[in-house]
Amino acid sequence: MTDARTRTSAPPRAEGQAPPATSPPPPTDAPQRSAAAGPLAAATAFLRAAREGLESGVGLADALARGSTAAGTSPGQEARSLRRLAGNYDEDDWGFDEEYVAAVRPLFDFMYDGWWRVETTGVENVPARGRALMVANHAGILPWDATMIAAALLREHPEPRHARFLVLNWAFQLPWVSAFMRKVGGVAASPYNAERLLREDHLVAVFPEGVKGAGKDFADRYRLQRFGRGGFVEVALRTGAPIIPVAVVGSEETYPKLGDAKPLARLTGAPYFPVTPTFPLLGPLGVVPLPSKWRIEFCDPIDISQHGPDAVDDRSLVFEITEHVRETIQQRVYANLVTRGSAFF
Repeated sequence: MTDARTRTSAPPRAEGQAPPATSPPPPTDAPQRSAAAGPLAAATAFLRAAREGLESGVGLADALARGSTAAGTSPGQEARSLRRLAGNYDEDDWGFDEEYVAAVRPLFDFMYDGWWRVETTGVENVPARGRALMVANHAGILPWDATMIAAALLREHPEPRHARFLVLNWAFQLPWVSAFMRKVGGVAASPYNAERLLREDHLVAVFPEGVKGAGKDFADRYRLQRFGRGGFVEVALRTGAPIIPVAVVGSEETYPKLGDAKPLARLTGAPYFPVTPTFPLLGPLGVVPLPSKWRIEFCDPIDISQHGPDAVDDRSLVFEITEHVRETIQQRVYANLVTRGSAFF
């Protein structure tokens, strides 16, 4: 028998009267709260739960499973993470990992939208399929310009496609950076690699200024350096790939180079060791790029297929095309600087 003293009853309700509003039950799903709080909170929850699991003596797989649950990771994501940790993932001959690119895309999206507020024009000039050689100006200590060009193609192009970009060899000697760059599309810079990629019908980005562009002083910002001896033109002639000039504005302010510590450059094997307003003054925090405003313009493609592969021996033609591409980029850089206005606001 139920004790009436412990039972409460609601007052009678008139006919047609709506039931009283009730408060929703308090949330009990911790993973959903972590995920809703944002990627940083989810990452923190994952690391904390995984660490606690390892400290309690469970195996790595169980610890990661606990971390995934705490972060609100779906079972599919959890299984994918475990599979990758076991070394079961696909890479092409160049080390490119499309699944890895999808995983780090939130970082690129944040840099594109929130940090640098990139505005992109002319993306329709990039072919949706087949080979093409993008030629861009270069600045900044790390190849953020290459990653933002790649992000623009994935975000803005009517038919998104992945790009491969040639990176200076010394950058592949940096710990962590080398593996990251290969997985997102970086390839060691050489005419052989560029030609092979184009013959495989990839979309390839090159930066003919090389070290001279990345290492120039802030006082020389947006003044394009020499484009070498036209190696990229020779590659385009051999493969019949159209050349697409790309003008990038904003990268020069990410790491304003005020000086060069040459002894440290020799010690590290780098072509230069930049001194910026934040590095080495702030230590590792100095590696964080400044939040400048960016503009990227993909210019009209230049078709040089009518000249044929034998035209590589015509030095005057190679020089003429090289200078035409360089002048096109320089003019569009200046135009986009005017359009952008303030570098940071």
